[in-house]
Amino acid sequence: MTMKKAGWLLLVMTLTSVIVLMAIYPKAALESALRGLSIWWDVLFPSLFPFFVISEMLLGFGVVHLIGTLLDPLMRPLFRIPGAGGFVAAMGYVSGYPVGAKLTAKLWEQKMVNREEGERLVAFTTSSDPIFLIGAVSVGFFHDPKIGLILAIAHYGGGFVVGLLMRFHGRRKSADHPGEDTLNIAGGKPGRIKAAFQAMHAARLQDGRDLGTLVSQAIQSSLQLIIVVGGLVVFFSVFLELWTRAGVVTSFTELIKTMLSLIGMPQALSTALVGGIFEVTLGARYAGEAGSFIPLPYKAAAAAFILSWGGLSVHAQIVSILNSTNLRYFPFAVARLIHGIIAATAVILLWETVMGTPMPALMDLSAVSTPALSGYSHIMAGFTVLIGTLIVCILLIRLIRGLHQKIRKIPR
Repeated sequence: MTMKKAGWLLLVMTLTSVIVLMAIYPKAALESALRGLSIWWDVLFPSLFPFFVISEMLLGFGVVHLIGTLLDPLMRPLFRIPGAGGFVAAMGYVSGYPVGAKLTAKLWEQKMVNREEGERLVAFTTSSDPIFLIGAVSVGFFHDPKIGLILAIAHYGGGFVVGLLMRFHGRRKSADHPGEDTLNIAGGKPGRIKAAFQAMHAARLQDGRDLGTLVSQAIQSSLQLIIVVGGLVVFFSVFLELWTRAGVVTSFTELIKTMLSLIGMPQALSTALVGGIFEVTLGARYAGEAGSFIPLPYKAAAAAFILSWGGLSVHAQIVSILNSTNLRYFPFAVARLIHGIIAATAVILLWETVMGTPMPALMDLSAVSTPALSGYSHIMAGFTVLIGTLIVCILLIRLIRGLHQKIRKIPR
């Protein structure tokens, strides 16, 4: 059986289990759906919809081409993407997921990025918006505005590092966009500014829509996307609740507890991490509301990982957006996992410097009870370590092969 067929079989089995569990727990399904709908209506719709409309109109006005021409000398050396990626990064970091993916798909449709550039761009421009990070997570869940500073540094700094790492994704080509690379910049800054406004004017003429048509189509397109986002939030809310009732999530939580004990982290954070794997809002809330016996830096590190991973609900939104393009999901998923690890590590390493309070020591691994690492849990922990080792080996092999090919191409 091929991986594709196995994936489809797993998807069908998962959806079938949801249908069966909805029949067994109808009240729980209805209540979880209402909770998901409340999150969408109270938080996501008012925060995302205006940005969707504004970004769509800015694309029509040609502002992306203006910013792209200005930022091209900066974005290409750092991230190997066109200057238009600067606009996507700014909008993505300000408005949060999934705006970065939406704008990347628009750039791909306008042939301003190719597949590999689009994959690099969407990988590091998918992030939480500052309002959610500071207002909802820091103030609402942790009840401490100071947490917002360390979370912002870890989350957005980690995104920048991911962008630098993603520049190695894909093969290097001599001229992906020769038209932009050969812009006349010999005249210095004024020449590039003039070229930027000329690019914006040309893009506006090429678009050709009047203001009324542009506004109408921007609202229609944004409504379609925000409804898709809401549907996915409701689905994953129901999915997580039903699987919790069925005991599947509980078993998964026990596995995460074992993994946390192996690295000396509080096992009580397993509930937050499991919730965050599926839905970012739920996971961040569990991290902030975890027991007071858990040191605050560890809870903040868990929240940083959850915010950077984004949750499968956000991943599904990204997949639905990229479905109309040839951009692949796998590079995005790997980048999210790397972003989460970098952000969580940054919180722990920078805690004492940024927050001014001492960092508590990791849990003593010898204090982990033997039953926690025996029987089924011991087997699953060993299996997890084995799979992780194999994944790391595969990535290292691909990296070595890539470096070997680059070395062979160096003229002797």
